[in-house]
Amino acid sequence: MGAWPLDVLIAGAHAAADVAGAVIRPFFRAGLDAASKSDQSPVTIADRTAEQAMRAVLSERFPDHGVLGEEFGHDRPDAEFCWVLDPIDGTRAFITGRPIFGTLIALMRGDDPIIGIIDQPVTGERWVGAAGRRTEFRGPFGGQAGCRPCADLAHAELSLTSPQMLGEADVPGWHRLAGAVRRVTYGGDCYANGLLALGQIDIIAECDLKIWDWAALVPVIEGAGGRMTDWNGARLSAANASHALAVGDPALLAPAVALLRDPAT
Repeated sequence: MGAWPLDVLIAGAHAAADVAGAVIRPFFRAGLDAASKSDQSPVTIADRTAEQAMRAVLSERFPDHGVLGEEFGHDRPDAEFCWVLDPIDGTRAFITGRPIFGTLIALMRGDDPIIGIIDQPVTGERWVGAAGRRTEFRGPFGGQAGCRPCADLAHAELSLTSPQMLGEADVPGWHRLAGAVRRVTYGGDCYANGLLALGQIDIIAECDLKIWDWAALVPVIEGAGGRMTDWNGARLSAANASHALAVGDPALLAPAVALLRDPAT
């Protein structure tokens, strides 16, 4: 893995998640004010301080790596390896006291995510995915990483963070998929993807995403036996990843894509 063994890189990702959690926990349910960014999404001092802490840890350990974060942009953009950070994925959940947000940490080599962490700093749950390895999960409530078998859409649990994410062009495909599954639930941001990797959810179809929203999820989901693509079934990349589809059972991918895709295309 370049000059750094994979285990050393994973240890660095853990260290970044640890320091982010130490920053975030004192702010949880502390009545924070949230500012609105240019896209009207909320941001708090917890988001910004946690990202700064992660950047400091990663830059010290891996000075030749780039860092791209939601709050503070891109350092060393020409580096072969780049850490992609979302300090609080699910800020709306965080500011309303719901423990279903998470810290996302990914390491990318070029366009490929090779390490991903989903960390829930309040509940103490953490998912760790790495290329070529089985996803690991730790948490106080039980659960084991591994997507569940579910080869039939009619028996599948479908999740979306919020209907407000859907653009006008997304609605028909979403409703076709929602009409074909057993049940639809809303909410969860990255936490829902962790639940898919635990075999609790079968399909997640999201849109209006940035690279820091999905990069860490790919190694976690695929290391648990699932698949993650765009809504056309193509590999996610910075160029095409505003829409992401995750399935626990790979057999669900083709029928889900067929419903999400515009029949006229």
